[in-house]
Amino acid sequence: MPDRKYDLTLAATCYEPHISGFTQTARSIAEGMANRGWRVAVVTAQHDPELPLRDTAGGVDIYRSPMLMLANRAFVAPHYPILAGQLARSSSLLHLNLPMPEAALLIPLARRVPVVSMLHSDPDLPAGWSGRAFTRASDIASRAAIRRSAAVVAGSHDQAYASRFWPIIRNRNFTPIAPPCLDRRGGEPRYRETGGLHVGFLGRIVADKGIGYLVRAFQRIVDPDARLLIAGKYHEVDGGVLTAVQSEIDRDCRVRILGELRGREVNDFYASVDVFALPAVTSSFGTVLAEAMMSGIPSVTTDLPGNRYPVAATGFGRVVPPRDPHALERAISELAAEPRQWKEEKARAARARFSMAASLDAYEVLFTTLRGRAAARQHRWDKEGLEPDE
Repeated sequence: MPDRKYDLTLAATCYEPHISGFTQTARSIAEGMANRGWRVAVVTAQHDPELPLRDTAGGVDIYRSPMLMLANRAFVAPHYPILAGQLARSSSLLHLNLPMPEAALLIPLARRVPVVSMLHSDPDLPAGWSGRAFTRASDIASRAAIRRSAAVVAGSHDQAYASRFWPIIRNRNFTPIAPPCLDRRGGEPRYRETGGLHVGFLGRIVADKGIGYLVRAFQRIVDPDARLLIAGKYHEVDGGVLTAVQSEIDRDCRVRILGELRGREVNDFYASVDVFALPAVTSSFGTVLAEAMMSGIPSVTTDLPGNRYPVAATGFGRVVPPRDPHALERAISELAAEPRQWKEEKARAARARFSMAASLDAYEVLFTTLRGRAAARQHRWDKEGLEPDE
């Protein structure tokens, strides 16, 4: 049970130390607001039984609900909606991270607490009856949450317009806010092996990221000193993706599988590559893409809503059709030849647009406005002698 009043409760079914763009965004917002003097709680699933149910990190109180199972990449924690509802009712605001199948149960438990829903992506799960059923349940929950929300956030207009939830979002208070991205400059190029072109990928090793297309694109580069650095966690998440392209990787001694990177290792990774590639086949905002550009690395991604936004907004890279190794290789080669001055200029533009401070400023304005409105309503209810649930 929560033991204090919070300014903000952030509900996200996965959180640090789990690694993904989703969890990095949630942590950056939670700790960023805590650093600005907000009392922040995070409610999440206990995806690792070794993690404590109650914890504090980065100035944020963390509440974990025991996990029953992992289904279609989602953490199933039956007690989660009850715990999240309790925390929401002890808070001024609830920040809900979608997609979240539990949202349909959580929203009624939050009662009159203003909800800010952040849409990270539309669910796109593996084919099969279980994937379809999970997607349908998740979509129903997301629609319920969006209808109840005082405000809805997405990484860009581009992503929101293309979402299947846009018919509902457009009738709400919609605000595009790019996720807070870390400045990864200052690393050491310790993953660099030669003076040849080094192409990098960083992210979860899942089918959505288009790893196979990147491997095939890289094989079209004939320079024996070129390297492809693939970094990310794959042992527990869709390990079959690497298995599917393993024979192609084995035929090319220039490909390096770096595994999971954390902290300064990520900075070192960006310092080691010349071009960053995120050839995703589904739509979402690529935090790693923005951070690569902020680090001065030109980037190539696919022409899908959300994916293309960081490159389109800054001009610091190329956008290619999805599932097209030929176009991907051409874009990588073109970006490798761009002059240093152009890269430095574009990197400054990327840092201005996607910095941690710029994102948190926008979130703080939104949160402060909604909290003020809620306080005014509460004052009116108190004056008229009404109960909050009347």
